Amino acid sequence: MQPSLQVMASLVVLLVAGGCKREPDAGAARKAALPEVAPNALRAPEAFAAIENPAERSKALFLEASRVFLHPRCANCHPSGDVPLQGMDGLAHDPPVARGPGDRGAAGMECTSCHQERNLEHARVPGAPDWHLAPIEMAWVGKSPRHICEQLKDPKRNGGKTLAQIVEHNAHDALVGWGWAPGSGREPAPGTQEQFGAIVAAWVETGAACPGEEARP
Repeated sequence: MQPSLQVMASLVVLLVAGGCKREPDAGAARKAALPEVAPNALRAPEAFAAIENPAERSKALFLEASRVFLHPRCANCHPSGDVPLQGMDGLAHDPPVARGPGDRGAAGMECTSCHQERNLEHARVPGAPDWHLAPIEMAWVGKSPRHICEQLKDPKRNGGKTLAQIVEHNAHDALVGWGWAPGSGREPAPGTQEQFGAIVAAWVETGAACPGEEARP
């Protein structure tokens, strides 16, 4: 028996209504649950308690940490090639230099030939203890937060570090800390190193989940 036109019309309405129903956007829900924050500030880990699902909270925490990872003060030392970057626009290092063995410059042009253990304000040369490039395995200029997250968790790419050592590195390493005291009018990374370390620690404590490929801070 063929269905009546009235029944068919009702089915079409139901199908259209059902087809328009979409699953909630987890990323949008995360952002909606978080308080607004200034571009140069970081949210405290406690602000993420509003996200009840631990995995979603962990992803949101990593996106917050990505505001530091992707800031030029951090990203310029994690280039995808053999030349460090400079400035807010990520320009190639001037004068020209190369990564060299051990990520510390080529022979006769080592990083520490110019970069001392502190900023040289009059010369406008930045400095911090053990100045060097991040290993090429940890290159993340142009990468998504998800890609960076996976790098950080992979001992084959992160220098064999455990998650606890990753937290320690980000919270207390002096070269990482330079990002908040870059000198010579350079824009520092958002927040403070202490706040950043707390966010990374909270990310680990909630399961170290990585955000989706499309997610952005």
